[in-house]
Formats: sequence, structure tokens, C-alpha cells
Amino acid sequence: MVIIINLERQEEIKKMLCSCKDYCTDYFQRLQNKGSELKIKEEFKNLEIFFNALASKERLIIIESLKDQNRCVCELEAILDKSQSTISHHLRKLERAGLIYSFKKGNYTYYGLIKERLEEYIEMFNIEINIIFNQTNFILR
Repeated sequence: MVIIINLERQEEIKKMLCSCKDYCTDYFQRLQNKGSELKIKEEFKNLEIFFNALASKERLIIIESLKDQNRCVCELEAILDKSQSTISHHLRKLERAGLIYSFKKGNYTYYGLIKERLEEYIEMFNIEINIIFNQTNFILR
């Protein structure tokens, strides 16, 4: 992946880097390479999907509601006090993240939580955050 920055801005950044560091020959390029490596890191892509799926109070309520039992949309409507179309929108986001599954039972669609996938995401986050903390010597209080 190539990072595209306006050429004029690139030169400004290089000058700033040279003024704050003793070395600057290929420092800008190394920083861009580091950025490219981080942007394609699979764990970050997966965590982005996970956190986007959780970035809603309604989706957190759905996950909590599915924790102990599968539920149909009408049950989730009663729990959330939201319309079926709103709930369907949230369910699609959770399904795309692989956090829930659906199945038909009679005329109703039921949803269940994929706890293993939730645990995988949480473990992935713990690993990545520990790497960050260990590399930067953060002190957790």
C-alpha cells in the first residue's frame, strides 16, 4: 500500500523531521513504510470490524440479550423498544462481524451469539494492547 501525501506537504514533513531528529536521510520513507505495514496488519482490520460492530448501545444490548439464549426479532423489538427495521440493521452489522448467527424456526428468524468469535476478538485485542503497553512501557494503574 502506498501512502499518498501531497508532494509539498511531504517536503514540509521531511524538514520538520530533520529539525527534530539528528538523522533524516531516509527517516520519512521508513515512517511511511511503518505506516503501510500497520495499515495492512490483519489483526487491526479484524479489530476494526469488531469495534465497529460494538460501536452502538443497541448492538451491545443485543449481544447481552443473546448471551444466555437465542432470540427472535420480535423479542429483540420488545427488549430494545425499536422497530424491526432498526433491529435488522443492527443484526446485519453483528452478522457481518461474525458475532451472531441466524436460523429459521417456523415463520420466525432467531439469532444466537457466537461466543467463540467474541472470545477470539477479545483475545486478539488483549494481545495487541499488551504489545503496545510492553513496547511503550506504560504503567497501568
